[in-house]
Amino acid sequence: MSTTLITSGKRKQIVRLLEDGLDKVALDDSGAQRIVEHGDKLQEGLIKLLEGLAVTDQFAGEEVESSYGYLSGYTPKSVAEQVKILRELFPELGSIDQSIATQPLPANAEGFFVIPRWEKIAKTYGEAVEKVLALIEKTRNGTFRNYRKGQLGPQYLRQHARTVKMLQAVGEQQRDQDMLVIPAQFGLRHRGRSVRRARAVFTTNECGLGAFATGIMLLTHPERLQQLDDLWIDCAGNEYAPGADGKFSEAPYFGFLDGRVVFGAGRVADAFWDYGSASAFPPQ
Repeated sequence: MSTTLITSGKRKQIVRLLEDGLDKVALDDSGAQRIVEHGDKLQEGLIKLLEGLAVTDQFAGEEVESSYGYLSGYTPKSVAEQVKILRELFPELGSIDQSIATQPLPANAEGFFVIPRWEKIAKTYGEAVEKVLALIEKTRNGTFRNYRKGQLGPQYLRQHARTVKMLQAVGEQQRDQDMLVIPAQFGLRHRGRSVRRARAVFTTNECGLGAFATGIMLLTHPERLQQLDDLWIDCAGNEYAPGADGKFSEAPYFGFLDGRVVFGAGRVADAFWDYGSASAFPPQ
């Protein structure tokens, strides 16, 4: 758990509470010494306690136990490797500030991912998603199915407001770059949580990734989805209205079924052990 986003005042209050608690424990010097000798266990227990107390109870019932993960052996590629892949797929892409990846990786991020500005790919967000899905199908030799084909216009698909705001800030920080370098994770952090539960427990510096960014990450990391038992990916940075009626009750997802990658949408209230929301950690 990172404390870099805590104000000095809040930090002092927490330290004071811990000190007050220590004063209420009946300890002699030998007992205190035994605690010192087991300092690693004390820290581990304290971290779990603090993290548990810090998490909101909103939609807490929408979590299930999950042991799913990255079975196919995915690990984040270097920024240079990702740029090479993306320039082959999108020759129109130009500038990028690769030095961003020399900064310390934020807590909970798995690596630095290269995400083009969707405006460099198409005129609308939905069209940019369609182009990415078409490339996933092409690079997978046709082993891809889009359950929402023709249903990705603005009446169906939109970006979540939190994601728009936070990624716009990244765009301002990396001004004039065609491709952005963004710390992110590919779903493991929120496995077993519904999309809206994941959104509820996002840290201050975290936002969901949408179908465009997640699709780009799959293009640069095709090994992420290779078999049925790989953790499926919820796109918590998007909202989806299945009836195109203004009721954005779903979110897109990527999965693997019958030997191919699939793209669809599901209810934000549903929690499954084999799904997890991808998210980014933009610098504050």
